[in-house]
Amino acid sequence: MKSFENKVAAITGAGSGIGRALALGLARQGCHVALSDVNSAGLKETAELVRKLGVKASEALVNVADRDAVQAWADQVMAEYGQVNAIFNNAGVAQGGTVEGNDYADYEWVMSINFWGVVNGTKAFLPYLKSSGEGHIVNTSSIFGLFAQPGMSAYNASKFAVRGFTESLRQELDMAACGVSASCVHPGGIKTNIAITARMNDSLASVTGQDANQARQQFNDQLLRTTPEQAAKVIINGVLANKRRILIGGDAHADLTAHGVADDGGAVQPLFGDVAANVVGDGGEERSTAVVLRLQIAEASHRHQMQPVPALQPRRRAAPASPRGSPAAARFQSSRAHPKPPGP
Repeated sequence: MKSFENKVAAITGAGSGIGRALALGLARQGCHVALSDVNSAGLKETAELVRKLGVKASEALVNVADRDAVQAWADQVMAEYGQVNAIFNNAGVAQGGTVEGNDYADYEWVMSINFWGVVNGTKAFLPYLKSSGEGHIVNTSSIFGLFAQPGMSAYNASKFAVRGFTESLRQELDMAACGVSASCVHPGGIKTNIAITARMNDSLASVTGQDANQARQQFNDQLLRTTPEQAAKVIINGVLANKRRILIGGDAHADLTAHGVADDGGAVQPLFGDVAANVVGDGGEERSTAVVLRLQIAEASHRHQMQPVPALQPRRRAAPASPRGSPAAARFQSSRAHPKPPGP
């Protein structure tokens, strides 16, 4: 899409954070919005703010993990607006804990919202996007959908799944040339309620040296730097530019470089590029998300007197056993000058 004017966009998780900022940003571009969330008070407030900007806004209480509810919402939006041009699958949750410390229910909860919520929204709205003639699917992954960190296996898995799902979808849509495209969003630390609502357990102490409340507080204080409004602007511009991958925040770009992951243009960034420039001491300046977590792990390792694994040294070719001018070298030169006759 080249413009959102007079288009219709559906947004999940619209009651706060990036979802609300997307609704307002799209409204300012003349786009009508259909909003959903599980937070009725936040959803109502977002809708009221949007209507003040002169566009139409509908609201629906929808749990994205409920497939039937998502389908019913999509049908309702199409019936009410007569078209749907974009679905922003933005709703998500966070969870922290080690693989050993997590329950199966922790994984099921995270995957039901972060991954299946994206699948449900995509499949429910895709036919309507196609029938509208022009559309875009925007699925929110994370920088932790590009690389993994300890203590976040459920979240990592869900966001990797979103990335794989969306990149496959994007290729299918490109091949079909149906007027619909898809983008995968990878936010870094965004100032939303995700830290407050995150489920964390004390097994995190084994990798960070902190209990669940301390980890949540540090996550909120040190890692959440980019505002939802800044994030929404990047996402909207990325959709208009039809970007395959949309990175949000300096930490996302820094961590992408640190892990040698290909950027949207296909170029592979150098391993450990300029990420060191984003690493500072305790003076309060911004640090990369991945770096903060690695520092926590390093501190825990030090407390437990864990010795780091020595770095592997490259194998070097052995020097010749006999230097030029030695008796062995003289014999070698003599054999070359007076080769033995061939045998019978």
